[in-house]
Amino acid sequence: MDANDLSTRHCKPCKGKEHALDGARVTALLKQLPGWQLGDEGKAIVKDFKFADFHHTLGFINAVGFMANHEDHHPDLEAGYGHCRVLWSTHDVGGLSLNDFICAARVEALLAR
Repeated sequence: MDANDLSTRHCKPCKGKEHALDGARVTALLKQLPGWQLGDEGKAIVKDFKFADFHHTLGFINAVGFMANHEDHHPDLEAGYGHCRVLWSTHDVGGLSLNDFICAARVEALLAR
């Protein structure tokens, strides 16, 4: 499975630690998402995005928000003039699930358009 495959998948509800990904799987999936890194003590993936101005930053936030609502999986966002930090984690599993990587790949697909 590569980033293109991930971006065409959809999130599935998951609760409980049995849905949390192990370290080897996280490492393999991260290799498919350039620029994404582990954050929050390994319980999240994060990437900082740069934009020309606030208008483009806000457009990005709106696009990510629309996609996140459609997938029913929501990131933490930190934004300011010309930048946005996106952090994905799955609180219901206490770490990272496949949903986080699907949504990160979908963010990358948004920017590739």
